[in-house]
Amino acid sequence: MNALTLPDIAAQASRQALPLDWVGMCGIALPILIDGQRLAATADAGVSLDDGTARGIHMSRLYLALEMLDQQPLTPALLRTVLQRFLDSHEGLSKNAYLRIHTDLLLKRPALVSPLAGWKSYPVSIEAQLKNQMFHVELKIDVAYSSTCPCSAALARQLIQQQFIDDFANTALQHADVLTWLGSAKGIVATPHSQRSSAQLHVHLQGEQLPLVELINDVEAALGTAVQTAVKRADEQAFALANGQNLMFCEDAARRVNLALKRSDAINAFHLKVIHAESLHAHDAVAESRWTRHSA
Repeated sequence: MNALTLPDIAAQASRQALPLDWVGMCGIALPILIDGQRLAATADAGVSLDDGTARGIHMSRLYLALEMLDQQPLTPALLRTVLQRFLDSHEGLSKNAYLRIHTDLLLKRPALVSPLAGWKSYPVSIEAQLKNQMFHVELKIDVAYSSTCPCSAALARQLIQQQFIDDFANTALQHADVLTWLGSAKGIVATPHSQRSSAQLHVHLQGEQLPLVELINDVEAALGTAVQTAVKRADEQAFALANGQNLMFCEDAARRVNLALKRSDAINAFHLKVIHAESLHAHDAVAESRWTRHSA
């Protein structure tokens, strides 16, 4: 008895001849290797369907090509190889290939003073495309930090000054009395407002590296108030000091991040967005900045 040939419906002609820009799969679960870590990720894989007479693409071929990602460290070269395999497996059907990978990079961060350390999660997206034989990679990274409002800090200092005047008017000041006052509730009659904030980076890469850790470190160093993991009281005090010495509006934060990213040789262009989730207002304060490297 002859075995029946399995039907290939995708190979049949389309009833409506029309090319499509992107066809593929979203949310594919897979592991990837980044900086020695095996991370859980999801991938969106697709190609263009340039042959408008074709019914569809071969999605299983895209899925099988993704197996390369759990065998080697993730690099632009590996991404290009995967995309080329997408196209090779769709010769005559597709000219462009796309791959988006979403994961959370885990970095162990030390406390500011104590010997404690803890893990921080950084949402990361890596987008690669091979379009008209041109390849490029983009990174999207979210970096959380704390921001203290300069205006609020100035208003709080004024209230503390006024309280000092009220408490010590026409009084001969003694060092011990002032020291005691500064350590009391009256010494901090008002506090500036701070909020958890986010720097959202969209970076166009050049070169053969994925500088995720480098970019995160550069941005956190520029801002000076990265959110913490495990802390003792000494760490919390050091964090309060860092916030007091790094007062910033969202405009200040955007400028700091802009200058930090420009120093990276791995970046060809970027779009950054900082969001201060206001604790005073019911809305957010936002600033954005773009930059493109111009060839000499």
